[in-house]
Amino acid sequence: MAFTDKVYVKNHRQLSSQLETNVPKGAFAGATLDMLFTGDGLAKLDSTTRDRILDFVEDFLDCDCQANPYCGCPEEKFIQYVLELRAQGFNPDAIVDVMTDEYMVYAYTGDVRSFLDDAVRSLDAVETLADVDGNAEMSDRARRARRELTG
Repeated sequence: MAFTDKVYVKNHRQLSSQLETNVPKGAFAGATLDMLFTGDGLAKLDSTTRDRILDFVEDFLDCDCQANPYCGCPEEKFIQYVLELRAQGFNPDAIVDVMTDEYMVYAYTGDVRSFLDDAVRSLDAVETLADVDGNAEMSDRARRARRELTG
C-alpha cells in the first residue's frame, strides 16, 4: 500500500455534512480528488477550511498532465513535501502536525515513520548499487539525500 493511501482528510464527516455529500476519508481517493479538482460546493465551507483545502489543491493538484488529478503528480508532490519536512528536521510527530495544520490532512505517526524508513533504505540501496556500478555522482547524491533524511 502506498504511503499516500494512508493520508486522510481531517474531519471528513464534518466536511461531508457541510458539503452535503459523502467525502471519502482518504485524501488521495479518486472521489476526494474529483471533489477537490472540480471545487464543487467549496463555497459552503467556512473560510478557514476552504483556505486549507484550496492550499492543498494549489500545492498538490496543480499540473499540466492530461490525466490530472489521476496522473500521479499529486501523490508525488505530497511525498516530496513530506521528505522536505523531514530534511528540515521535523520528526514524524511534527510532520503529522504540520500537514494537519497546513492542509487538514493527517497520517498516523507510525505510517510516516515507516515511509521515512523505507525511503532511507531505498537511498542506501541506490548508493550501494551506484558504488558497484562505479557511478560516483549517483552514489554521492543518494548519500546526501539519505543524510538529509536521517539528520
